Amino acid sequence: MPMNACFSSHFWHTDPLGCAPSEPSSRTLPMTPNHARRRTEGFSLLELLVAMMIIAVIATLGFSQYRKHSAQANYIKAQDDLKIVGEGLDQYYLKHNAYPDFGSYDAMVDGNSPLVKENLIKVGMSATDPFKQPYEGRSSRNTYELKCAGDPSNPDDAGPIIRTPNGFTANTAPKGEPAGDAGAKK
Repeated sequence: MPMNACFSSHFWHTDPLGCAPSEPSSRTLPMTPNHARRRTEGFSLLELLVAMMIIAVIATLGFSQYRKHSAQANYIKAQDDLKIVGEGLDQYYLKHNAYPDFGSYDAMVDGNSPLVKENLIKVGMSATDPFKQPYEGRSSRNTYELKCAGDPSNPDDAGPIIRTPNGFTANTAPKGEPAGDAGAKK
């Protein structure tokens, strides 16, 4: 006689006592239509909504950090551009004992500029800052001044940048002070 396992009262046994061979084993639960359908449906609406909310919160945090770091990188790029042109003007001064006369920043970075022709600055420098605003600048025989307006959407943290022969100044003015005086070298 085959030995079938069945559940009788409170324990499993393999002897045929108490179990009819034609009875289905009580180890497996009968599959009802509702039980079978529930297994194949997938996630409930509530589970999907919770998962979507978690993804939305993570995406929001990530996007805000991306924007913050992108603006910070643009501000550093503007500082670097002014530094390159300022160092080119300083090198020109060392060679010629005077700064070239330029009425605008555009003239400084133009392909026909003495700064470009003498390889003091790289060719093709942009006349607009990373915030899509024009750089400002002028120079005379004795001095020069280069300006970037900074980030228009965040003037408190990324205010105007000014470079002169005396050095570089990033003007992030504390509240209550005019932007032109903060951080200026004396």
